[in-house]
Amino acid sequence: MRDVSFEVNQGEIVGVIGPNGAGKTTLLNCISGIFPLSAGTISLDGSQINHLKPHRICRAGIGRTFQIPRPFGRMSTLENVIVAHQSVTESPEHYLEIVGLSDKTRLPANRLTFHERRRLELARALSTEPRILLLDEIMAGLNPSETIQMVSLLRSIHEGTGLTILWIEHVMRAIMESADWLVVLHQGRRLLKGVPREIAHHPKVVEIYLGEKYQFKGDSVAQG
Repeated sequence: MRDVSFEVNQGEIVGVIGPNGAGKTTLLNCISGIFPLSAGTISLDGSQINHLKPHRICRAGIGRTFQIPRPFGRMSTLENVIVAHQSVTESPEHYLEIVGLSDKTRLPANRLTFHERRRLELARALSTEPRILLLDEIMAGLNPSETIQMVSLLRSIHEGTGLTILWIEHVMRAIMESADWLVVLHQGRRLLKGVPREIAHHPKVVEIYLGEKYQFKGDSVAQG
């Protein structure tokens, strides 16, 4: 990645979009410390964090989900959250309740549906008490009904907590209707930054990513 620079302000939902291979997950891996930087800096509240190990970055206030949920299959959903839990004010059960899994605390994670594993992944990330939550394609693999439910859940969490969210997503309806503004990546570089309506109409974004099938209708993105 090169020349990718932007700020995320407290309480914002910022979307990151772009074609496959644009560098979206690489961006989150750099922020969360999985990939070391060869140049540049990453700062949280004015303090550089790019020299820290991933667990230190997590403790500093950056939590994340991953594209493919990989829970500890033989452990219960509750035990999976306990492993990640860092809260001093809330119990692990609290986070399962938030994501709608409070009735499955004893169920082994390998018996959850894919949608439920997505929710467990979110509960694990929330239990680290992040100030910034990184979401990596949390809608991937969900059917339309499950996608609507997940969008509603994320909005409820954001409205209830004011949590700052940096969100990679390919489901355009979800991200366009939820994000305050968007960053568009292309070939490892930042192509554009702007509000969803501007991004959706930008000729370059339509050309390299969205295609003509996407357009704004009123206040939402629809497939034509």
